Amino acid sequence: MNRAEDIWAIVPIKELEGAKQRLAPLLTPAQRRALIEVMMGEVLEAVAGARSLAGILVVTLDPQATAFATRLGARVVTEGAREGHTGSVTSGLELLAREGRGGMITLPADIPAVTPQEIDLVVAAHLPAPSFTISPAHDDLGSNAVICSPPDAVPLRFGDNSYFPHLDAARVHGIQPTVVRQPGIALDIDHPVDLASFLHMPQSTGTRTRALLEDAGIPELLAQHGL
Repeated sequence: MNRAEDIWAIVPIKELEGAKQRLAPLLTPAQRRALIEVMMGEVLEAVAGARSLAGILVVTLDPQATAFATRLGARVVTEGAREGHTGSVTSGLELLAREGRGGMITLPADIPAVTPQEIDLVVAAHLPAPSFTISPAHDDLGSNAVICSPPDAVPLRFGDNSYFPHLDAARVHGIQPTVVRQPGIALDIDHPVDLASFLHMPQSTGTRTRALLEDAGIPELLAQHGL
């Protein structure tokens, strides 16, 4: 099976305990744990709600992430889960490639403003294989959503400065990349300033992540820090 519509989502989720250390100046360990839990849930629910995807593959060793993903009907695999973001995604896409899947889209677990509609719009822009589509982070540094058809069409390497290298990698492999910008996909939560940006987004209204931050008094704390 190698159909254009056979696109699977890969969501790597590292172990939740001790996550989001760069938010430590603002959030307690318990608050950081609660935040990544709720963000992970909102991302997985958005992926599950997207009509354009054939399935979901979650790469994780975390028990809570495993339980949540399983309730949503996702496949959970552990291979590569301790090899960082790039290793987890690579392990997942290699599995999908071996199965002959048509393509894969990977998204991180910390983009709580993402919606099923955004995911469907990015997939709709994806061209027939061989093809590569990317939806960058708000700063044009990170690669927050990447689609490859077939799943291993382009070698991927994630990090703080991966967007332009991914564009170059696609071109090296003879593929003209498609770029689709979406505000929810673009905003990953890594630093205190990202929390401020998220709270200023109209799209954050009604999310559980926003409710958690407001209940914890984070907007007031951000204002005290000039954010």
